[in-house]
Amino acid sequence: MAQIKEFKIYSTPNCGYCHMLKDWLTEKKVLFTDINVAADPSKGMEMIKKTGQMGVPVSIISFADGKEEVILGFDQQRIAKILGL
Repeated sequence: MAQIKEFKIYSTPNCGYCHMLKDWLTEKKVLFTDINVAADPSKGMEMIKKTGQMGVPVSIISFADGKEEVILGFDQQRIAKILGL
């Protein structure tokens, strides 16, 4: 499995799935950066440009080899597989 360099979550404060994802990652002791797109519209535009998606949560997992995985929504099984959980 490739080494994870960064785990970003684009979210909003009122998003239930965002809270579920962040709570689950915290429970699993996975470090992540939470990007509140409601507070910073430029980050929302960054998310849309990168993924074509306007809905949250969007997770972007960056690996040391430069590759990225984009995950839409709270796809617990896919994230667990990528993280080796």
